[in-house]
Amino acid sequence: MAAATTDVVNLILDDHRRFEALFAELRDTTSDRAAVRAELADLLVAHAEAEEEAVYPQLEAKNASTKHDVAHGEREHSQGNAALLVLLEVEDSSSDEFEDALEALFEAITHHVNEEELTLLNDARTSLRARDRATIGGAFAAARKRRLKGHPGAVEHVREIQNRAGLGKLDTASLRFLAAARDIEGRSTMTKQQLLQTLAG
Repeated sequence: MAAATTDVVNLILDDHRRFEALFAELRDTTSDRAAVRAELADLLVAHAEAEEEAVYPQLEAKNASTKHDVAHGEREHSQGNAALLVLLEVEDSSSDEFEDALEALFEAITHHVNEEELTLLNDARTSLRARDRATIGGAFAAARKRRLKGHPGAVEHVREIQNRAGLGKLDTASLRFLAAARDIEGRSTMTKQQLLQTLAG
């Protein structure tokens, strides 16, 4: 029974379903959007950082996932953080800007969740023994809990994560997304280098 409750696949899936519920609450204009946004931000950041610390390296080390899939997951976390930062920086939760930022974040997270469930989590299910999944799950849960004790989704922290990651790690589509969020004209024809210079300026 312990293996089922700490199985890393189940723990990650539980978080994914919670993301979906929080997005549904955020779409409800009668909800306390500030509180729901804060909860979602904390969970998204804690979840991603715990995966990168405790899950992804183990999946790669145990040959349960490819280096490419792990790197792709990390890149999508960075894209999610970029979209989250845009949403966190919108002050008026009743504005069109908030709605646009919410939909952009929803699309980024939904894309990542779907890919992760099809690749990394299926690989973990088929390649790892239940005992290994439980051990990795315990490490993931501890790392996530440690992060949730702080306020990992605070706008300052998410900004710091983005600065640490650097814009250079983002692909052209992600840079265009950031440029769109900042309403930068001419972004659709800019090269990656031009986008980097414009966003950094």
